This record gives sequence, structure tokens and C-alpha cells, in this order.
Amino acid sequence: MINIDEQISVSRQCALIDIDRSYLYYQPVKRFDDTELINRILEMYTERPALGYRKIHVLLREEGFLINKKKTQKLMRFLNIRSVAPGPNTSKPSKDDHGYPYLLKELCINTPNQVWAVDITYIRLPTGMVYLFALIDWHSRYIVGWTLATTMCAEHAVETLRKAITRYGVPDIVNADQGSQFTGEAWLIELLRRDIRISHDGVGRCIDNIRIERFWRTIKYEDINIKHYQNISDLRKGIADFILYYNNERPHQALQYRRPRCVYFDEVRSKTYQTAAA
Repeated sequence: MINIDEQISVSRQCALIDIDRSYLYYQPVKRFDDTELINRILEMYTERPALGYRKIHVLLREEGFLINKKKTQKLMRFLNIRSVAPGPNTSKPSKDDHGYPYLLKELCINTPNQVWAVDITYIRLPTGMVYLFALIDWHSRYIVGWTLATTMCAEHAVETLRKAITRYGVPDIVNADQGSQFTGEAWLIELLRRDIRISHDGVGRCIDNIRIERFWRTIKYEDINIKHYQNISDLRKGIADFILYYNNERPHQALQYRRPRCVYFDEVRSKTYQTAAA
């Protein structure tokens, strides 16, 4: 039997079936959405926090991502991450930021609901990245609200705040970093209409929001990193169980080994009683 492929040239075969020869050599370009890009940027930054947007851009291109430097920088600003290596004007906010001054410096914080702190952390699952929003009462270390979401949209932060206020009342001050979720209109309007004073960390100063940063360390080291959750449903249940334990059962060294719930509710009741008596 004669093998036609061996007798007819590629050019002739293409002519016979009426297709352009270049079609045989075409390789489709893989498209990446922003979610996949964001997840990969976070992975790179976690492994090498000294990388800036220029080097991350080079690495992304080497992995096949079609992205330019400008978009890489934009996505890193959206994530509120930057190289930990020193550089020029590292504290200079972008022109779109609506930052407020840091109000907690030298402030005596000694009652619940005086100051709440809010932040976002990411958690890597086999199916992709998810984001944990949480609000902590600064004085008692009590977690007053949290939300697990698949995006970092500001609406999740706003909803977390609304649920916490419905359950625990309105705080005097809410402190956050200068991420886009907390400098955008949705977040600021929600606070201003409730007469909540707005406080923002200094650029690059995670220590300004130390209460919530320590909580991230606690939940990751004592639960998430050792349980290796495989899906968002199990993770959500695990976070709910841990926060219940953290608030109600876990002794806190900074509270003289009292539980956050005891400090929060005992002092809220005491304050309410004193106000009523007066």
C-alpha cells in the first residue's frame, strides 16, 4: 500500500484540502485571566518578598504569561505588596490613594470597641487562592467578624464590617492598611456615615496593625498550615471552629492568660453598668 503522506509534499496536501500551510504550524496562544495572574504573583512574592515588579514581570513572561510591566505593577498595587528591598520613594502613596493619618500612636486603648483593626490575608488551596477578611477588637483581641471569599473586592470588607456592627455595636476607630480595599470609596463611605474615625497604617509599616498581624500568624501556624485544607468548604468550617476556639478557649499571654471573650464581654458589661449607674 502506498503511503500518500510520503508521496505528496506538505504544500501539495494543503493545496488539495484548501488550507493555508501556516495553519499547520500555528500554536494557539494561551490566555490568562487576572485571577490566575494574581495567584501566581502572590506565590512568587511569598517565596521571594524582595522581588519587585520588574523582576516578577520577567519571571511571569518566562512562564508564558502575556503581561507587560505596567500591568504587573498595577496588580501588585492592587494586592498592596511591594519589594521589601529598599528603593526610592517607597513610602510615597499612589495618586489614587485616599489615605488617612494613623490615629493609634500613643493612644491609650483600654476598652472594647474603642479600636477595631481590619486586614486581609490569602490562603492557598489546591484549587487556587482564597482570601480571609477579619476584624479584631484591639483591646481584647476578640475577633468580631470575618469573611472567607474568592476575591479581594472591597465589598467583602464592607460586609464583614456591617455584620460585626450589627452584632457588637459601632467602634470609635477602625484601623486598616493602605490597600485599595480600605482607601476606596465603598469602605470610606461606610465608616464616615457611621461617624467612625478612620485610621490608616503608614506605608510599609505592618507593625501599625500588629494585632491583626499576630492573629494571622496564630491561625496559620496553629490551624491552617497543619491541616492542609483541600477545598473552600472545609476551610470555611475549619476557620469558624478555630475562631470559636480562639475567642472562647485559647489563653492569651498578653491578656494574662485570660480568654478574649472574657475580656471583651466582661468589660463591655462593666462599661454598660457604669454608664447606666451614672
